[in-house]
Amino acid sequence: MQERLERRLGELRAERQTGQRMLAELEGKLAELQQTLLRIGGAIQVLEELLGAAPQSAGGAELSSDEPAPGNRPEGDRRGSESSRPADLTGQ
Repeated sequence: MQERLERRLGELRAERQTGQRMLAELEGKLAELQQTLLRIGGAIQVLEELLGAAPQSAGGAELSSDEPAPGNRPEGDRRGSESSRPADLTGQ
């Protein structure tokens, strides 16, 4: 009887050690996932703010990432107009 109890005690201790190891791994994965979700949330917030600042087009056409929305171009930026002079970014 005692031998059987000691064997069971050993099994339970091994299971506990395995469970603790698994818990530590899962806690590490949880921390990584939380960081990933924070980064995704930040990216969503930035894109929502950008979309909120951009005028909505009827056709749903997307702007290229390197072209600002027509209403959001810096003063003096005349892309798409007849003038091909570089924009004056000095403010003068």
